[in-house]
Amino acid sequence: MEEAIVVDGLRKTYRTKKRRGLLGGETVVVEALRGVSFSVRRGEVVGLLGPNGAGKTTTIKIIATLLLPDDGDAFVMGHSVVREPWRVRENIGLMLTVEKGFYGKLTGRENLEYFAALYGLPRGVAEKRVAELLSLLELDKLGAADRLFEEYSLGMKARLGLARALLRDPPVLLLDEPTLGLDPPSARRIRELVKSLAHREGKAILYTTHNMFEAEIVCDRILLINKGRIVAEGSPEKLKEMIPYTRTIVVQARIPEKPVPEKLGVLGDASISPLGGGVYEIRVRAKRPREVLGELIHAVVGLGGDILDIRMEEPTLEDVFIYFSRGEGDGER
Repeated sequence: MEEAIVVDGLRKTYRTKKRRGLLGGETVVVEALRGVSFSVRRGEVVGLLGPNGAGKTTTIKIIATLLLPDDGDAFVMGHSVVREPWRVRENIGLMLTVEKGFYGKLTGRENLEYFAALYGLPRGVAEKRVAELLSLLELDKLGAADRLFEEYSLGMKARLGLARALLRDPPVLLLDEPTLGLDPPSARRIRELVKSLAHREGKAILYTTHNMFEAEIVCDRILLINKGRIVAEGSPEKLKEMIPYTRTIVVQARIPEKPVPEKLGVLGDASISPLGGGVYEIRVRAKRPREVLGELIHAVVGLGGDILDIRMEEPTLEDVFIYFSRGEGDGER
């Protein structure tokens, strides 16, 4: 698949003032991006995940030509954000917030027609495109197409924001937390559309979110950014394999002998919780769960216990996010 976004060694530093006492202060240098490189192909949704202040929005703004990098470059459909920003803007649809940039005293339709005129769409083409998008985002079904924007709910505003990003039918979409604060039906509709736009229409989509569930179901590939660096990347399944444990064994057992925690302490990364009536829940994180499960069963039987239930839990994307956000991974590049 064609690489629609190529980010090459982006660096960005901010200088801010930090107060010292009532009148004093000092200059603080913040390295927002420290050599960020990645690519996004057409037909895929790539999630950019990281803790607050990791560099997600700075990266989006540089690709959208809203900020200039201190070093490095980014390319959209082969055009440099540094040397050809006007060509980049012709190829992107941007959604940075669900609320800003629209006019409260205009209807949803009028807002879209206004931005279509700014983008240079002929009137007849603009009217047809606006009608298509109002239908696609179901704003016409919600009775919001000809309602004033100031009367919109947050979910309606998000749908209109995505419609604006799609006005010129761009090959690249930059979506910064498009479902933040939305009700479940609106969030689901946005997610469905995002996947359809990539997989059916071949758009390249860079998508930021703090919702780990959303990232796992929407994104084909995920980039984890921390302290201005990409520290890991891959599919959700691949990322889960990168942390030291890949499964959690959960065993419920009735064990008559005490003290149980000390007897099972040889299992390493285990937590043991009493459930009452001599029943314990034992959770063990393991890279090789079959081997550990055998040891665990042997230990429980050795205490005169009975196994009541066994199950395996996969690590979640949230586990991966926390692991790398703490700087525990060694995957920096």
